[in-house]
Amino acid sequence: MRRHIKSLAAGSLCALMAASACAKTEIVWWHSMTGALGDRAAGLADKFNKSQHAYKITPVFKGSYDEAMTAAIAGYRAGKAPNILQVPEVGTAAMLHSKGAIVPVSRVMQIAGEKFNPAIYVPALASYYMSPQGAMLSFPFNSSTAVFYYNKDMFAKAGLDPDKAPVTWPAVLSAAAKLKVSGEECAYTSGWQSWVHLENFSAWHNVEFASGNNGFAGNRSRLKFNSPLHVKHIDTLANWARQGYFTYAGPRNEAEAMFYSGECAMLTSSSAAYANIRKNSKFRFGVAALPYYARVHGAPQNTIVGGTSLWVMSGKKTVEYKAVARFFKFLSRPEIQAKWHQETGYLPLTTAAYELTKKSGFYENSPGQEVAVRQMLVTPTPKSRGIRLGNFVRIRAIIDEELELAWSGKKTAKDALDTAVKRGNELLVQFEKGKK
Repeated sequence: MRRHIKSLAAGSLCALMAASACAKTEIVWWHSMTGALGDRAAGLADKFNKSQHAYKITPVFKGSYDEAMTAAIAGYRAGKAPNILQVPEVGTAAMLHSKGAIVPVSRVMQIAGEKFNPAIYVPALASYYMSPQGAMLSFPFNSSTAVFYYNKDMFAKAGLDPDKAPVTWPAVLSAAAKLKVSGEECAYTSGWQSWVHLENFSAWHNVEFASGNNGFAGNRSRLKFNSPLHVKHIDTLANWARQGYFTYAGPRNEAEAMFYSGECAMLTSSSAAYANIRKNSKFRFGVAALPYYARVHGAPQNTIVGGTSLWVMSGKKTVEYKAVARFFKFLSRPEIQAKWHQETGYLPLTTAAYELTKKSGFYENSPGQEVAVRQMLVTPTPKSRGIRLGNFVRIRAIIDEELELAWSGKKTAKDALDTAVKRGNELLVQFEKGKK
């Protein structure tokens, strides 16, 4: 109530003063969101702007993530960078190595004199965007993780329990075999193959994807996803592809359409696909945690974050950092995060938002949206925190090329992963030398 009275008083005072004396501090936020998500972001900015009278957030669509990052770095050098920049998680290392271009979120809060407690955020989500010392580097925004979807109607037809998803990878094979016998052409498919089957797979089984804590320990990491466990998993999927149990749809999210159209019975992909699947599917479907290999010690651990975070650009006035800090505090409110999570399907950033959503009964009608959150509530280990490597977009492209050769039988799983590691490490060396 006191804050509301104070806000009204400030507005009344401005009405009596000259317009120039009450000019709001404008904060420019570059993003790469289109469609409904772009509308949601604009709605957040508008709600913040109406909640107080001192600051104004102006969201600006700046093209693709690569285009926005390139423009922001160039703008920083020319003194024309935005205040806030949206960056995908694979761009984290690149942002950290853009000398002097960013101000860590923890530092922004300190400059603004705002109390800030990173412990309020979902553990496996926030830790990805933190320094080894526990300082938050960027602010998590639209975040997701990998989950397992299955067609309950197809399961029932095949004699499988429609309310019981496969828990392990051998159980997925058993389900696939029964689905094929029941007449299903596509038993299992997957989106985002590198992210699901190597990156999340590594964290879920608590094994290294790369040395040096997957890049968190510094700039000299080397890829390690050609271990016996990784080779076993990719070889298993390649064998399934030959037997008709696994259908490769493409390296990105192409498989999601094959699932919600009713063509494929099982899917591993992003939790962010939930809303689209729910909108387009004409059948009952379930959402479950990623399968794992039960004999691997430490599995399951936690999955890792996908999506984007908000970075604060340097070279701005103190009052602008105060505005950014206020905006981030606004975005962290439980009621704001709970609504964002429920409307978009992205993860809630804070445990308080998760608890608020749970208390509201939301998960009783949308149980699938809780699965992703529960996978991320576990405190991560150095091996499961995430992946922070330079040139990672290009490394993923190499992984996609090599995995496609494994699925088609043109290479063995070991040859494909060995080659991907070798080629990827060459890019890491280039990054160390300052060559992008």
